[in-house]
Amino acid sequence: MMLKNAIASLPAKLSTALVLAAVCAGVMAQAHAQQATTGRIGFVYTERLMSESRLAKQADEKIQAEFSKRQAQVDDMIKRYKSNREKFDGDAPKLNDIERTRRTRELLDMEKDVQRMQREFNEDLIQRKNEERSAIAQRAYKLIEQVAEQEHLDVVLQESIWTNPRIDITDKILKLLDK
Repeated sequence: MMLKNAIASLPAKLSTALVLAAVCAGVMAQAHAQQATTGRIGFVYTERLMSESRLAKQADEKIQAEFSKRQAQVDDMIKRYKSNREKFDGDAPKLNDIERTRRTRELLDMEKDVQRMQREFNEDLIQRKNEERSAIAQRAYKLIEQVAEQEHLDVVLQESIWTNPRIDITDKILKLLDK
């Protein structure tokens, strides 16, 4: 009863303001509760981590140095094969059957060796790149977890058709990787 009398004695504008303030407080509390239940999302372009980070660039340089000698050997063998092939193509009409057959076998054997050497080189190179990328990925994933915890993210995605730049944390991870 006392509260009713107090409210009745207030001017109409003040009571309207109190009602509006109560409604706003309720709406804000509801929005805050709704925000707390909806998840916060982050996004990382992992391919950027594997190509733009200092670690990735250092790994590429290390692999290049490691495989440059073998690449030169493969290139040299290809040149020798092509040279022998061109020489054979020019000499073939002048050769007797036995010599043509012998040189054809030599070229086929050489071609198989070139293909085998290229295949082994490519397999070893891919394996080595995968090893380096795996090491970078392990470090990046730990940093992603740290950033997600610090920013209270509920999920971090790495594949997307489209992403709002607002949720992109790639630059933060790149900076941490480069420390």
